[in-house]
Amino acid sequence: MPSPLAALARAAVALTAAVLCAAPALAQEWPKARPIRIVVPNPPAGPSDISLRPVAAAMQAALGQAVVVDNKPGANGNIGAAEVARSAADGYTWLWAMDPVLTVNPHVYKNMGYKADALETLVVAARFSQTLVCGPGTGFKSVKDMVAASKTRELTYASGGAGSPGHLVMESLLATSGAKMVHVPYKGPAPAMQDLLGGQVDCGFLAGPTVFPQVQSGKLIALATSGKTRSALAPELPTIAESGFPEFDGTFWILLAAPKGVPPAVQKRFVDAMNEAIRAPEQKERAKALDIEMVGSTVAEAQARAKGQSAQWAALVKRIHLTND
Repeated sequence: MPSPLAALARAAVALTAAVLCAAPALAQEWPKARPIRIVVPNPPAGPSDISLRPVAAAMQAALGQAVVVDNKPGANGNIGAAEVARSAADGYTWLWAMDPVLTVNPHVYKNMGYKADALETLVVAARFSQTLVCGPGTGFKSVKDMVAASKTRELTYASGGAGSPGHLVMESLLATSGAKMVHVPYKGPAPAMQDLLGGQVDCGFLAGPTVFPQVQSGKLIALATSGKTRSALAPELPTIAESGFPEFDGTFWILLAAPKGVPPAVQKRFVDAMNEAIRAPEQKERAKALDIEMVGSTVAEAQARAKGQSAQWAALVKRIHLTND
């Protein structure tokens, strides 16, 4: 009669064999079972949402299955991210998010509704920057003008909310330049821009497509963009790095993530399809109109990027005592 230990060993071997056999079978069947869902933790019609939709259409053709964009906004992206983190790791639910959702929120929220390690970053899909604009009444013509004025009088700046890209990049600039400005957070970029236009606040970092029409009409003055390279929509604007702060880089990223544990073959097929879609010339051209540059990456590159961004923002969060609990 076999010993209990021998029986346990045989059971473990059988279970391992079953799992190994099931993984290729799942990968072979995927994505036949049902439509694939990509969750966007922002409202519809924003830059990240708009940039994804043609990519999703291209992936649908490549994978032979419907790819649905599902907007789940709220709590600075935590609602959508939590839904993906709690989903089955079967390749039918993915997350398309601006990097602060994955690289800032874990340092800001004590309870995000999920554990940060429940999500795995897989692709650096795109990069984007913010544009520094001020009201004409400030008289600023350059970033150095704004920095100098901040040391002689109280200035305010608007953002789309605490922890938003506009908030993070302005605090990075203040830390770099030694400037001082009072943060006025709003519930989104639209009300922030309205108060900028009305003169209730002096300056702010906002998305280029949001502010460029107002700049062209003379209602706002654009001083610089936050990324390492100039905006394709406003190539005449210098970057912050070109404006006297050469080490400054306020680039943000759109990342693809998934629940941890998606079968490797499924993950590879989805990642390959996404990279092919976002690198297509027509996708890159569409994204330019949103001031977004489509990128693409390996899984290793994506995870290194997320790790680096997380470390960068963790230091800033600690410095400004940012908390949303």
